Amino acid sequence: MLISRHARGRVSALTWFFALGLALIAADARAIPAFSRQYAISCATCHAAFPRLNSFGEQFRAANYRLPNWRDTTLDTGDEMLALPKSLPAAIRAQAYVQARTAEEIDPATGPTGNAARSDVQAPYLIKLISSAPLSEHISYYFYGIFAEKGGNGSTVIEDAWFRYDDLFGTKVGMQLGQFQISDLMFPRELRLTFNDYMVYRLAGITYDRGVLFDREFGAANLALGFSNGNGIEQNFALNSPGYLRPDAMFDNDTQKTAFGRAGVKLGGVSAGLFGLHGSQASGSAAAGSFGAQPGARKTTKRVLGLDLSGETGGKFYWYAQGLWNRWDAFLDADPSRNIRWWGAFAGVDYLRDARWVFSILYNTARAGDFANTGTLFEGIKINSLTLGTSYYFMRNVKGVIELNFDALPKDAAGPPFVGHQTKENYLLLGFDAAF
Repeated sequence: MLISRHARGRVSALTWFFALGLALIAADARAIPAFSRQYAISCATCHAAFPRLNSFGEQFRAANYRLPNWRDTTLDTGDEMLALPKSLPAAIRAQAYVQARTAEEIDPATGPTGNAARSDVQAPYLIKLISSAPLSEHISYYFYGIFAEKGGNGSTVIEDAWFRYDDLFGTKVGMQLGQFQISDLMFPRELRLTFNDYMVYRLAGITYDRGVLFDREFGAANLALGFSNGNGIEQNFALNSPGYLRPDAMFDNDTQKTAFGRAGVKLGGVSAGLFGLHGSQASGSAAAGSFGAQPGARKTTKRVLGLDLSGETGGKFYWYAQGLWNRWDAFLDADPSRNIRWWGAFAGVDYLRDARWVFSILYNTARAGDFANTGTLFEGIKINSLTLGTSYYFMRNVKGVIELNFDALPKDAAGPPFVGHQTKENYLLLGFDAAF
């Protein structure tokens, strides 16, 4: 099982990439994303700096991704029960990077493999089709499909894909049904300015799932409650009746669901929220050579508690912080009597100097807790990294990116099993991010 696919870098590679990145930032491009086309407005109306939303963008999202004059953007068919956009509401997001890393490829059983690629051309890194539009006075849809990501070509993956009804039975309760990220209740990963991720969301397994979400605002407070299958968006299970040619498929194969929710409040320029989740997940396998990476046959209980804080000052500084405390009961097949506790957090600041330059800092930390010394890949949960990013906006929707990540954790002592922090994770990244 491979836990890293990049080779050790050198100072010469960093210098080469820095020079190449400066040369790339001589280009220009012009494009208008889907909502700008739909309403004939600038991206700056909703974005402080693409893709980060400003306060109006947050209101637009809360208003079910529409403006009050949304009917004016539909065809005049003479039928009040038909609302078709005048043009297909679609946009493309594309990313391309060059990267140098100090990480190396590690096999958990044998250690470093010796594979080396001191520099990496990651272009295209991502190509995504996005679409959203109102369908009625209260219903909107949103979806995006990925045509290429991280070098994986040849298949299309649908991630976000949902319908939203914004006033269920006249109660002002919103309902969202489909695929979405549970972590979007706190800080949507798609709206971050850094290439580096909000790592604890991925480690805790609270990103994409299939489910239903209910939410309502109460003045300065808001409440959200959801239920999901709890097994992500990749699985489905063949289902055949004993009759003739009646195949079907289930997206979940058990009655257990994941329940989650968040209670939030906004006071002045500061927002705070308390998140909770209770559900089940497959255990960590005890199969020989798996090091816990393969799911086991048992269903185990999973609990997550989170606290989030965020705010902005003068439209220039945006800050945010998230902590997550996790308890996975009876998780490891090798020791099912043991309940595992671990935690992680991140914090960041985005500084919008002007319309062209944006500077970002992101700190990620995690502690493996009770996974320490278990001989499983979950020992590698530990993180202590600082990311510094700079974005230069050629246009509202096209930016050049330079990002440095510093890994402050020391490498674990060599020796089998090689399952913890066996390689440094520093990197330098340069490239483009555009939506049009």
